Amino acid sequence: MGFGEIILQYKDDIMRDLRELVSIRSVSSADKNAASEALGYILSRASQMGFKTENIGGVAGHAEYGEGDEIAAVLTHVDVVPAGDGWSTEPFELTIKDGRICGRGVVDDKGPAVIALYCLKALKDNGIVPKKRLRVIFGAGEEIGMNDMEVYFGQERVPDMAFTPDSEYGICTSEKGIMQIEVYSQQHDGTTLTEFHSGGAVNAVPSKAYALIDCTENEDHQLRRFADAKPGEYDFIYTMDGLRIAATGKAAHASVPQSGLNSATHLIRILAANFGQLVLGSLCGFIDDAIGLETNGRSLGIACRDKESGELTLNVGVVDIDECVSRAQIDIRYPVSADSEEIFEKVRERASYDGLMTRMINHEPPLYISENTPVIGILKEAYRNVTGEDAKIYSTGGGTYARVLRNRGAAFGPVFEGDPSRIHDADEGMTEENFWKHAEICLEAVRLMAE
Repeated sequence: MGFGEIILQYKDDIMRDLRELVSIRSVSSADKNAASEALGYILSRASQMGFKTENIGGVAGHAEYGEGDEIAAVLTHVDVVPAGDGWSTEPFELTIKDGRICGRGVVDDKGPAVIALYCLKALKDNGIVPKKRLRVIFGAGEEIGMNDMEVYFGQERVPDMAFTPDSEYGICTSEKGIMQIEVYSQQHDGTTLTEFHSGGAVNAVPSKAYALIDCTENEDHQLRRFADAKPGEYDFIYTMDGLRIAATGKAAHASVPQSGLNSATHLIRILAANFGQLVLGSLCGFIDDAIGLETNGRSLGIACRDKESGELTLNVGVVDIDECVSRAQIDIRYPVSADSEEIFEKVRERASYDGLMTRMINHEPPLYISENTPVIGILKEAYRNVTGEDAKIYSTGGGTYARVLRNRGAAFGPVFEGDPSRIHDADEGMTEENFWKHAEICLEAVRLMAE
């Protein structure tokens, strides 16, 4: 039996704690108190296990085992994105269905957080004394820009080596830059369109959007015929305030917008084709003309790619328009060799052409770590010990805590190829087999870092 299999002795305990953690609605963008509650819960469990714990301002903390000058760590987070629609199970209840463990956060990142904590317990219970201080670091703001780690590392040392189980297997040595931009105006200047709303998070492809339209009966019939021929689903509802059109697309993570169907951009395209951009207002005109249904930024003039990390991706995550607000939030993942200032300036210039303003919501520079970094060798060995295979080296458009590690760590797991995790989508989860396989790999990696 490989050492990693010891984690399987804690199956019942892990599932109990994960069930409690999933039930906490720790949507950081909507309820920071809830995210702090989730952080408090897992730190309380760590303390009960006998580990030293620290809670830094309710936004991050750690559990620690061992002593020494060096620090090795696993970085995880306990905040989640909103549940969204389309679940076949209750999103904030841990459910095992058809051999899959489902619930918001099971994969991203509550499941890996609980497993990482039990890796420390497995070492402690088996009398393995680490030569370094081993930490599991928990954040409560990863989904809203990772400022939690800025607070945490304002008081704590950056680990000498670390990994974050918040991506896919094998080992991610490069992460695209993430730029989240708000395009807005002081007031809505459309006429036919009176309201438009979509999305709950900038880093997710919105599955739902709705528009409120002031139009004639003839325009309504024409719009229905037009919508019938387009991708997505569209429901037309008459209200006292006008015609309400609800669009349903397909959610996806903003790092892979091409795998979803953006309800906002598709609904805007239909409205613009039927009524023209002018009566929809400047913001919708900008979205339709400068972005359209593209996910690569070509019409904005920012399309680019490189060998190390692939092509730029773009997602319109949030659109809010009414008599008080007119804004859109855009998520751009750009290649490691691209110039972020040039990308932002091109977006700013194009938005200003339509009389719109821009501001940077969040910017995370890209990561590129050498394959020869010591921790990469450890992760390769851990993966090989459990699976018997070599871990592939890859790049991602996702953003993880690896960015804050100053080239001392990488993203590693928990998602396996061929197992759709549905991160940031309905029915998030993974197979029981892969969940426990990840647990074994994680324990192997923690054990090797401890040496």
